[in-house]
Amino acid sequence: MCTLVLAWKVFDGTPIAAAANRDEALDRSSRPPGVIDDDPRVVAPQDEEAGGTWIGYNDAGLFVAITNRRSDREGERSRGLLVRDALGCESASDALALVRTELADREYAGFNLVIADATEAHLLEWDGVLRTTHFDPGAHVVVNEGHDRAAPKANRIREAIRPSLDSYSASSEAAANAEVEAWFDRAKEVLRDHDLGACVHGEGFGTRSSSLIAIDTAGEGRYWFADGKPCETGYEAVAVGEADGQI
Repeated sequence: MCTLVLAWKVFDGTPIAAAANRDEALDRSSRPPGVIDDDPRVVAPQDEEAGGTWIGYNDAGLFVAITNRRSDREGERSRGLLVRDALGCESASDALALVRTELADREYAGFNLVIADATEAHLLEWDGVLRTTHFDPGAHVVVNEGHDRAAPKANRIREAIRPSLDSYSASSEAAANAEVEAWFDRAKEVLRDHDLGACVHGEGFGTRSSSLIAIDTAGEGRYWFADGKPCETGYEAVAVGEADGQI
């Protein structure tokens, strides 16, 4: 994945709203989102080559996503498996501790990893040195090169998405849900944008899929997935429970 937008503790009743594009080799096979683990129950797409994932959530209300980070390091283990391991945790703090232990014990190629629940949100940047940023409530953008103002692409995307948050003011649960939906509509536009560099078309490489995930204060998640470039492919609700897109 190369572009991740996270609105953390912005919307009443929905502490986590995330929109993300995955950029990958066009011949690398994957499975669309579904339940890939139990106890806790994990909903995520799956990389068929290594068995890991790049984005997902569990029924404890934990969200985890990764972007690759350019570095000279070669990993002995797939970064996607680290995401899957983190999604087996019950909280962001537990996942943070797990990742730190893994990095001390095994070799991984460079990455930017976002871990969030209703209480805390973290960005872990790894290129042989671990840097941890504790996110404040608001909109954050992570790309391969870094996050927010530290990376020009991330900053451009952040400025494009922020106007949809500036006017946020919910007076009821229904109004709050409508605001989340409106934000996702704007996020889709950004993720389809070629000028911003969010939707990538390349020879043998490009944007493979796009994800929208919302997690409410009860830890229940909803997932919409575009199985292809979002500029060409519509988003469909992921059915993983009694209601489409809801655990």
